[in-house]
Amino acid sequence: MAAYLELCRSGKLEERVEAARALLETCRVCPRCCGINRLDGDVGKCRTANEAMVSSYGPHFGEESPLVGKYGSGTIFFTNCNLRCLFCQNYSISQLGEGERVSKEELALMMLSLQARGCHNINLVSPTHVVPQILEALKIAVESGLHVPLVYNTGGYDSVETLSILDGIVDIYMPDMKYGDENIARELSGIENYPQVNKAAIREMHRQVGDLQTSQEGVAQRGLLVRHLVLPKGLAGTKDVVDFIAKEISANTYVNIMAQYHPCYKAHEIPSLAARISKAELREAVELAHQAGLSRLDQAQAIVLQL
Repeated sequence: MAAYLELCRSGKLEERVEAARALLETCRVCPRCCGINRLDGDVGKCRTANEAMVSSYGPHFGEESPLVGKYGSGTIFFTNCNLRCLFCQNYSISQLGEGERVSKEELALMMLSLQARGCHNINLVSPTHVVPQILEALKIAVESGLHVPLVYNTGGYDSVETLSILDGIVDIYMPDMKYGDENIARELSGIENYPQVNKAAIREMHRQVGDLQTSQEGVAQRGLLVRHLVLPKGLAGTKDVVDFIAKEISANTYVNIMAQYHPCYKAHEIPSLAARISKAELREAVELAHQAGLSRLDQAQAIVLQL
């Protein structure tokens, strides 16, 4: 049973919607805390006002296997982002604003459509800056029969205050842990204090949902799943990331060491980002995860063994 159903039955989901909406008045939905009034149509770093924008939605079969199952993960790709990653592979959506504004009713219908198509979950991609809008739509969707788990698929620059509103609503958290070094985060993603903010967010997510739990069929039901994209020249700070996960979160954390980096967007302009990662860099990242004590690695180990 999806976590949000209990909140809806108790009448407390509406309280969470109101709490999230209040964050938009002097916006502090994410750690950037732009302070503008998005309810009046102002926009800050995320370039999103009162309504969410969506680029696309549909069943996705390229996500982690516990999310995909047999019928796919029901992804909704939100336009814009609170990060400015110079190498973003979805830059046309996250940086260039590809997408259309949607009402809360339209967003609710997207969720219900994905459930009707058999998707195992509703996978909210880049949801950080539109949490209030998502909750408004969720309330409508639940009243019309939505019941599959929610996946919060984020770049990991999330506010603990906002995450606390999501406690008992989100079933599966899937954050990135992009960097171990704040200076590199500032240079490549245009944000301050990423490791500190990111680690606090991961702690809160794990406190809420714990380690990843799956059904007998291997489909994710609840828990934390962490993504870490290996960058060239050790820029992602993999050792710091995997050591933190193993020592301060759980050695049983489901981690995807992601090998698909390739130069996109403005990466070609930066010598250290202008090439794909090497086989040796990927092997090293996976070995660091094992040395830290992490054993639930998505497909990374199999990939390395095939190289």
